[in-house]
Amino acid sequence: MDAEEPSRTAQATAYARAYHQIADRPPILNDPLAARLIGVTAEDLSMDSEPTEDRPGSGVTYRPRRLFFAARSRFAEDRVASAASAGVRQVVVLGAGLDTFAYRNPHRGMQVFEVDHPATQAWKRRRLVEAGIEIPDTVTFVPVDFETDVLANRLRSSGFTREDPAVFVWLGVVFYLTPDAVGATLEYIATQASPTEVIFDYLQPPANEVERARLRERADRLAAAGEPWFSYFTPDDIAARLSDLGFTDIVDHSAAELIDRYLDEPEFDGDPPGAILASRILRAGR
Repeated sequence: MDAEEPSRTAQATAYARAYHQIADRPPILNDPLAARLIGVTAEDLSMDSEPTEDRPGSGVTYRPRRLFFAARSRFAEDRVASAASAGVRQVVVLGAGLDTFAYRNPHRGMQVFEVDHPATQAWKRRRLVEAGIEIPDTVTFVPVDFETDVLANRLRSSGFTREDPAVFVWLGVVFYLTPDAVGATLEYIATQASPTEVIFDYLQPPANEVERARLRERADRLAAAGEPWFSYFTPDDIAARLSDLGFTDIVDHSAAELIDRYLDEPEFDGDPPGAILASRILRAGR
């Protein structure tokens, strides 16, 4: 990550959400702020071409990938809405990046704690001002440098209450962490007052040589950009880890299953493309 701006993946994911607004009808996720935040117009987006999986470097505007980015945000926001209706008043967005939920938050009294690297947050806050996007009182920025700071301490000093339930949203982050770091964060979440839940996406290991080669190509490309992947989990493995921590309500979806959840017609006819084959998302509650 450049010390002066968000990671390339954070910017690319925000661009994919913005592109989704003009390319897909009806959209899975309504996010009118993504384009404004990254400084692109509808005209800019409309000039982009629709990439295909077999075109090298097709990136996040490739339809299956952008649908997954939209669907995982929609899934998390739907879970937040359910928690809000049950009286939960705290949301922690871990690795918030350029996510815009906090500025579209419709839930009265729901405080959103955005946790991210100080440099990313500084850039984002400048862009919010420049784009004229209001920062509501229900947003709390929690700058955390995980090399030097302790998440629990930084959240506590920012007004987060451990004695009240919360929803933890953790998208596009887990695979950039070591298994030990993932486990430590889940342990922290598991000791939050109930009812508490966490929503996160992860990568499962390849099942054959074709998948292994495809995943290795993506991993090598990201590593060359300074953003290597460090962890993969099977659904059974991550479910066992969560169960050991006291999570009793675990729902796990493949990327294709999640996308189809929000579309009128199945997108992939049981044959998801390689670009999203390794991606999964789950929610776990306790």
